[in-house]
Amino acid sequence: MKALKPLLIAILALYLLPTFASAGWWALQDRPARWSEANWGSAGILPQPAASEDAAIYIFSAATGGLKGAVASHSWIVTKAKGAKTYIRYDKVGWGSPIRRNHRSADAFWYSNRPQLVKAVTGSQAELLIPKIEGAIAAYPYAEPGGYTIWPGPNSNTFVAFVLRTVPDIDAVLPPHAVGRDYLPDGEFLHIDDDWRDIHLTIRGLIGISAGWRSGFEVHFLGLVAGLDLARPGIKIPAFGRLGV
Repeated sequence: MKALKPLLIAILALYLLPTFASAGWWALQDRPARWSEANWGSAGILPQPAASEDAAIYIFSAATGGLKGAVASHSWIVTKAKGAKTYIRYDKVGWGSPIRRNHRSADAFWYSNRPQLVKAVTGSQAELLIPKIEGAIAAYPYAEPGGYTIWPGPNSNTFVAFVLRTVPDIDAVLPPHAVGRDYLPDGEFLHIDDDWRDIHLTIRGLIGISAGWRSGFEVHFLGLVAGLDLARPGIKIPAFGRLGV
């Protein structure tokens, strides 16, 4: 029992206290009671797609609705081919057709929550990566109806994280509150990114670690992530996200 005490204290300090604090703050905010009352319009983050001939890739994340928004976010992928006049948005959802295409504006609010731009890639690099992204989306193993479990996954964040791991040259990591991002498909225990910049170990997305130049050092527990960012110095706090440079 003595050996368990430090572990329990660490879990309380690193995971439970931030989660309870975030839930308390969230409960005090004025938020839409139903999805039909929420703002789903454009947040005005992206330029008009016709404003530039360049190809572009954007990764977004936004807090989700209801009480779960205190600890969890929803992520999606946006692409624009070179010369295209429109964006293409890809989301994994738990209703209807699982992988949605353009069901919202590219940079839309999610349940009235303003999205965070996680990563932007433009120009020739984006032009090279878009076919790879499309291939990864087509290969996602949980794309059929029923291929969605809100926790621990596979969910919307599992989908985006799968694409990011499959196309590591995007060079992006979803925020710590993207619950489900660490769920590896098909019960996989170990994944090493093709560029060897990150290694991921997990037991069904419930407990594990990610380490490398891209992820820094992360420990995930029941979908909550705590860790250190090395490439851009900062700390990763469960429920709150990343604080730092």
